[in-house]
Amino acid sequence: MPRLFWSCLAASLIAAGPALAAAPSESAEQNVRESAQYERLLCTNPSFRAKRIAQECGPLTDRQMHDNCVASFQCGASQRRSNQAPPSETIR
Repeated sequence: MPRLFWSCLAASLIAAGPALAAAPSESAEQNVRESAQYERLLCTNPSFRAKRIAQECGPLTDRQMHDNCVASFQCGASQRRSNQAPPSETIR
């Protein structure tokens, strides 16, 4: 009986392989869309921006860390984030 279970499990994984491979791509594209939506909200809705700053930066007691946190929420051409991965996450 256990042999039958493992055989069925292996067959299921082999059959699902292509479907499992497609999921990360869709997930990555969805993440990019959701990130862009978040950025638009952050830059166009002052109430949303203020709420996020309060949630993320409010608990920080160190002044420099708090100021850096608030600065990370700035919008505009000079503050626009790159779509490129940081060097630490780049595969060589």
